[in-house]
Amino acid sequence: MARSISGRKSAGAKTGSSDATRSGGKAGAFLPSRDDILRYIAENPDKSGKRDIAKAFSIKGENRIWLKDTLADLQGEGLLQKERKRLVRPGSLPSVAVLEIFGRDSDGGLLARSVEQQDDDLPTVVSIKVSRNGPTPGVGDRVLAKTFPTHADTGPAYTARVMKVFEKRHDAVLGVFRILQDGTFRVEPVERRQSELVVEQEFRNGAESGDLVEVLPQRAPRYGLPRGRVLNVVGSLASEKAVSMIAIHMHEIPHIFPADVIAEADAAKPAAMDHREDWRELPLVTIDPADAKDHDDAVFAEPDTDEKNPGGVIAYVAIADVAAYVRSGTPLDREALKRGNSVYFPDRVVPMLPERISNDLCSLKSGVDRPALAVRMTFSADGRKIRHSFHRIMMRSSAKLAYSQAQAAIDGVTDDVTRPIVDTILRPLWDAYEVLKRGRDSRQPLELDLPERKILLKPDGTVDRVVVPERLDAHKLIEEFMIQANVSAAETLEAKKQNLVYRTHDAPSLAKQEGLREFLATLGLSLARGAQMKPSQFNQILSQVKGAEHEALVNEVVLRAQSQALYSPENLGHFGLNLRRYAHFTSPIRRYADLIVHRALISALSLGSDGITRSEEERLEDVSELISATERRAMAAERDTIDRLIAGYLAGHINDTFDARISGVTKAGLFVQLPQFGADGFIPVSSLDGDYYVYDETARALFGDRTGKGYQLADRVEVRLVEVAPLAGAMRFEMLTEPKPLPGSKRSFHKAKGQRTRARATQLRAASRGRRR
Repeated sequence: MARSISGRKSAGAKTGSSDATRSGGKAGAFLPSRDDILRYIAENPDKSGKRDIAKAFSIKGENRIWLKDTLADLQGEGLLQKERKRLVRPGSLPSVAVLEIFGRDSDGGLLARSVEQQDDDLPTVVSIKVSRNGPTPGVGDRVLAKTFPTHADTGPAYTARVMKVFEKRHDAVLGVFRILQDGTFRVEPVERRQSELVVEQEFRNGAESGDLVEVLPQRAPRYGLPRGRVLNVVGSLASEKAVSMIAIHMHEIPHIFPADVIAEADAAKPAAMDHREDWRELPLVTIDPADAKDHDDAVFAEPDTDEKNPGGVIAYVAIADVAAYVRSGTPLDREALKRGNSVYFPDRVVPMLPERISNDLCSLKSGVDRPALAVRMTFSADGRKIRHSFHRIMMRSSAKLAYSQAQAAIDGVTDDVTRPIVDTILRPLWDAYEVLKRGRDSRQPLELDLPERKILLKPDGTVDRVVVPERLDAHKLIEEFMIQANVSAAETLEAKKQNLVYRTHDAPSLAKQEGLREFLATLGLSLARGAQMKPSQFNQILSQVKGAEHEALVNEVVLRAQSQALYSPENLGHFGLNLRRYAHFTSPIRRYADLIVHRALISALSLGSDGITRSEEERLEDVSELISATERRAMAAERDTIDRLIAGYLAGHINDTFDARISGVTKAGLFVQLPQFGADGFIPVSSLDGDYYVYDETARALFGDRTGKGYQLADRVEVRLVEVAPLAGAMRFEMLTEPKPLPGSKRSFHKAKGQRTRARATQLRAASRGRRR
């Protein structure tokens, strides 16, 4: 029998429930009503998968088909949505969430809200339950907490048990200190929604004009601007790396290693041979970006000499043995988990591990003995993996290569490093890649064409230019070798029944599929229906628009239809790569998930005493939630920094015109991206002249109410820059391109116009009834 959080039996689990139904199910079986199912999911958020629901209501045999159809109907009506393999009510909090404690209730209990809820959402209030032996948070803290719905008619909708208290954060404003001509002091906040602050001389705290500062707002006076007190001078905006420092502080990214962490790293000694296999004669090489400072993966390949595998190859991937230096529960380990991953800005890297570990002991330097965890994989001529095995080794890299350097050697342009190894090492690697590529082509992962841009900076930290690095076969080779190593890690751990953290990517939700299907219909394209979508179905759509006018638009919309990749102890597969099982194994220097997988392999294969602990295994769900959150935090910080750098660069180009592409469409206006810079700006709908524009969600467009002409996602347009806020990374543009008829505009336009007409009629009827009353 299912139980609610409070311990009471779930109403939906009563076999004799008065609203149970037989409709659609096998005769004689009592089936739960839709309300029963919704109530059970709300009360049991951790056990809300289809199997859990079937077990709770004793649904067996043919009635499982009825349950599947009922759940699909509830999702289609928007009453449920899929979150990994669980079903949740829309707008509900996840079972583990990052909360911000904002105050206390009348009894002194702590109240919190989710930090991930949007500004326009009605905040969900959570009552914090503090256990006697658990962490003790306070007002202003951010915590990682387990949430439970209360189902009470009054009071908070959720209670939560605190799992971890994040670093104490002040209720401070980050801004730039300015000295005005009249000698007064102001702070210009980095967030546009905040007003300027006046700082008195006694609260200046040594800040100089142009300094990035943290300011504690004081009680606002009846008239004039609010006052503030400088808490901390972060640095000067005139100095290099100041822009990324804004993102580091705003997103609360730990960037200074505690003294005990540095001490532990400095005391680490090179790992001994111990029981490692000696692979130092195997000519492994590293291939990385030219500016890489650490090298955590090395590769080698050779033909398979087994007569039973003609045309087959053997691929080797060796990964730095970080687990040998970062032991579970140590200060190094706790700090690595808190950071979750390294964060990469255009002007700096905030590493997960100190340089003594990442750039020295665990960097696979050429000609230096280094410990590693390696996998040997055998592939048939058609790219199918036949077998693999893991080994704990001592290796010695034969060469340190850049992507462009390795590619140039294969293309016939060698140098002193590549000339001696082009035939013995590089060509066998490329031959192996051709074999692995056949397997990839057969697998058909999602093939989106979305070029990545890289910002190149001047010595003073300002933008020099933005480039799109060429996508070389050398990049694809390393990528495919790493993917196969990751798959091998997941397969081995599953076979050994060892708990691990998977890298999961769920299929698009039914709601996103339907939205994409409606959009494609406006372009005359069709997407087959069905819950079991495959990447190949998206690839067919992408191939149809290859080289066509709407290629960029369709690629963008298909990307937005995808689910977000996450870490999870539950295997959901990887939809984008079209893989049944996948784990991150190849970058333990910069991702905590990979370190967990390394430890799991060490334990499962009895490769040492420094494997995963029982305590870690019990916390894998919490760890997965945490590192998924730190990954999202890193992505947001990196994106914000790029926006600020580009905005600062373009601040001197007010009234200049630019070629742009519409990157987002909302009721409020259009987001446009400058392809040469990769940064976004905004065009308010109120500034679009000549018509009254209406948002069409299906077509991802704004249509003119009178003409039906408009602007659509991915359109190429000409814009004028009219306002820049460098600190906020925000730019406002003016549209110069005339609106045009769009595919599907007639259907979408009249549909939208009909909806507006019906809405106006409803408003008129309501107003009339009001007058009659």
